[in-house]
Amino acid sequence: MPVSQPVAISVGVAGGSGSGKSTLLRLLVQRLGPATVLDLDSYYLDRSRLAPDLRQRLNYDEPAAFDLPLLLLHLRILAKGRAIDKPRYSFHTHTREGSVRVSPSALIFVEGLFTLWWQELRSLLDITFFLDAPAPVRFSRRAARDVAERGRTEESVTQQYLQTVRPMHERYIEPTRVYADYVLDNSGSLDDCLAQALSTLDAVCPKLT
Repeated sequence: MPVSQPVAISVGVAGGSGSGKSTLLRLLVQRLGPATVLDLDSYYLDRSRLAPDLRQRLNYDEPAAFDLPLLLLHLRILAKGRAIDKPRYSFHTHTREGSVRVSPSALIFVEGLFTLWWQELRSLLDITFFLDAPAPVRFSRRAARDVAERGRTEESVTQQYLQTVRPMHERYIEPTRVYADYVLDNSGSLDDCLAQALSTLDAVCPKLT
C-alpha cells in the first residue's frame, strides 16, 4: 500500500467575531482551488447531555467551549493524507448532529475565533493570519449573521455581545494577534483584504496562487 503524502501547507485564519474570517476563507478557496477547511465552529463541545435551558446559559465565547483534542487529532490525520469525519454542529440546539466526511488536500485552512489561542494548534500551522476590523463593524456583521442564519433576535444578539462577546474578545482574542504572521485589515472593502491575503500567500508559497 502506498504511503500517504503529507499536505503541502496549513493556514490559520483568526480574528474577532464579525471580522470576516468565514467570508474571506470562502473567497480564498474559490481562488486557490480545492482546499480542506476546518472551521472551529464545527468543534464546539456537544451539549446534548445538558437540559436546553442550561445550554443557553453557557459561555460560548471562550476557549473552553471547544473540543481542542478532537480538532488537533483531525488536523494531524488530514496532514497524513487521510480523511476525517468533521462534526456537524447546530447553533440552534448547541449539539452535534452527525458529521460530514472531509477529504485531505494540498491546502488546509483552520479558521475560527481562537485559532491562535492554543499553542498546540499554532505549532501545526505553517502560515497564520489575524483579521482586524473596528468593534462597531464587527458587531454589525455579527448581528446581521446571527439574526439571518442562527435564529437569534436583535435583542439577544446585543445582550450576548455586551455580556460575553466583547469582554471575551478583549481577554482572549485580541491578544492573539501577536502570534499572527500577518495582520490583515478588513475594516473596508473585502476585495482589498482578499488581495492582501493572496499577495501574502503568493510571496510565501507561490505554487498556491
